[in-house]
Amino acid sequence: MQNLWNDAALQCSVREQCSSAEMQAELAELVYASRLLGSESSLVMHGGGNTSVKCELVDMVGNRADVLLIKASGVDLSRVSGCDYTPLRLGPLRKLGELFTRNDLVSEEALRRFSTKEFKHLLLLNMFSLTDHMAEHRLTPSIETLLHAFLPHRFIFHTHSFALLTLSNQPDGARLVGETLGDSFGSVPYIKPGLGLARSAAIVYESNPDIKGLVLHKHGLVTFGATAKEAYGRMIEAVSTLEARIAEAGRKTFPSVTLPSEMASVEVAAPVIRGACVDEKSPGTREYHQFILEFRTSPLILDYVNSTDLVGMSQKGAMTPDFIIRTKNKPLVVPAPDARDIAGFKAAVHEAVQRYREEYTNYFNAQQQASDMQVTMLDPLPRVVLVPGLGLFGLGKTAESAAVNADIATGTASAILDAESVGTFESISDREAFEIEYWDMEQAKMTKVHHDVFAGKIVMVTGAASGIGLATAKAFRQKGAELVMLDLTRDALDPAAEELGGNVLALTCDVTSRAQIRSAFDAACRRFGGVDIIVSNVGVAIQGRIGEVSDDLLRKSFELNFFSHQSIAQEAVRVMKLQGTGGVLLFNVSKQAVNPGPDFGPYGLPKAATLFLVRQYALDHGRDGIRSNGINADRIRSGLLTAEMIKARSTARGLSEKEYMAGNLLQLEVTAEDVAEAFVHLALEIRTTGSITTVDGGNIAAALR
Repeated sequence: MQNLWNDAALQCSVREQCSSAEMQAELAELVYASRLLGSESSLVMHGGGNTSVKCELVDMVGNRADVLLIKASGVDLSRVSGCDYTPLRLGPLRKLGELFTRNDLVSEEALRRFSTKEFKHLLLLNMFSLTDHMAEHRLTPSIETLLHAFLPHRFIFHTHSFALLTLSNQPDGARLVGETLGDSFGSVPYIKPGLGLARSAAIVYESNPDIKGLVLHKHGLVTFGATAKEAYGRMIEAVSTLEARIAEAGRKTFPSVTLPSEMASVEVAAPVIRGACVDEKSPGTREYHQFILEFRTSPLILDYVNSTDLVGMSQKGAMTPDFIIRTKNKPLVVPAPDARDIAGFKAAVHEAVQRYREEYTNYFNAQQQASDMQVTMLDPLPRVVLVPGLGLFGLGKTAESAAVNADIATGTASAILDAESVGTFESISDREAFEIEYWDMEQAKMTKVHHDVFAGKIVMVTGAASGIGLATAKAFRQKGAELVMLDLTRDALDPAAEELGGNVLALTCDVTSRAQIRSAFDAACRRFGGVDIIVSNVGVAIQGRIGEVSDDLLRKSFELNFFSHQSIAQEAVRVMKLQGTGGVLLFNVSKQAVNPGPDFGPYGLPKAATLFLVRQYALDHGRDGIRSNGINADRIRSGLLTAEMIKARSTARGLSEKEYMAGNLLQLEVTAEDVAEAFVHLALEIRTTGSITTVDGGNIAAALR
């Protein structure tokens, strides 16, 4: 591993961060070193690891105190800032360390009892009130706070180095690591994080104060130093030594399973897997708690998932306890998908998920009884799925959390192959895994995340770059949905996608082309795992007197204003049936479907057909749990009703533009946002299908009879 420390870059970083006199120079150095560690995914991943510095600070009333500044729980080291460090009074924490490390009469039961509620109270009681901006961003201290406090060193870094885990997660891991790192690192047998681990680490250090760091077996690597540079350098040096030892063993060749002669694509497999990994929100509602999927593949991943011993290797447990709260202790393994028998693959996946549920429930019941922990079982669904012939999927309530789980699974695949090449991979026991997974200190990292009503849902909007489409995309995004945005050009899509931010899939698509629509749905399946809600919104107000309009113009209008909706809906139904969890089809129809205007026949006729289409899908696919509803809107400023058209129509009627746009019973202009909210409302109505909702401010002539 390369040492990336650069003194010039450090000084630049310190000057940048210390532009405010309130920022301690020591903290600025810590932030620089922490970001270097966070940039190496083989050291820390997504909120893992922690770093600290001990320094003197002044409190709110001017008193000086020795303080431990430690990275807050769950903060990503690669993006850490000074505001992400929690300050704690060091004096009381050190006294606690002396009490527990120098008292041989302290029982394991006392340590276990202390490490829950009392642990949190202790940290909160010793939070230090700062005079600077950090006081405004107080976060939860790391669960490793006591380990950092009990050790005397100024700078302490803790990572979950895959190289360390590869060697320590072995039946003879202590010997392997000891031979590799020598006497310069202390050896701490696995123990759950918290007071017990901090006590053990301090005792090991006190027995040999000359060590450069500590090996926390089956957990991580700790280095320390008088400066951030020293602690960082020791970490990189130790990891490089471990990596060299692994390289000496070479990568073993793993026999591969026989795969189907014709593999199903990711675009087909993903919706099947996604549809199997669900929980019904309430019995009989056909509404599900769903996940977003993140797919990964590479030659290395394929070596892993194609191995004849995939089940044996993958079910041994997590590489480090830090991963368990995100990915659970074990992944789900499903069969390779045979393109000639998708029904068989679907049945096998559902069977595998059911078996996973049962095994997880049995694990929970057995370990809860053995540990006597009073906890409620989490959902028994996997967060990683391994698929021979394809790769792996990370599952999460958001695209971001799915990507985190996929990252962890990818790193784990590589580390397990390395571990099996060196010897035999061995994780912690089920009892130890359970104590981590259900420890309230760890669960707090996950439960503090709020998920909105459409979390886990994937929404596709056509014509999404402007007007009603963009307003609708925003409305679903604000309620937690992952978005697939379709429009004609990148020039239109890119600024719209940027406005929404986050993991938006923005695709150019001519909705009159079935091939391009199919490609868009394939992309959605590959990116997110499927589709749950489609808003078929595209339309163009083509005009002409019906007795004079050309066949070509009328056919063009039907292609865009009717057949595009049919093509979108058909492709959506195909994916939704693969998922087997129902879905929602939403159509932007128009008041023209029931209240035609003069010279608008070329537009109104296909819209009338689309209104019938809404009801036909409700009739034919209600049995699949797919709901079909539409919106009849009128006079919405958009690409369809342009400023020029508004001016022309209002002039023709002898009205001001304001009067024309508010020409309804409520005398209020209806906006794109009003239509968007109506689409959201219909998506939430689990017992409504075949419905047409009017959003027009009140127009009796356009009311459905």
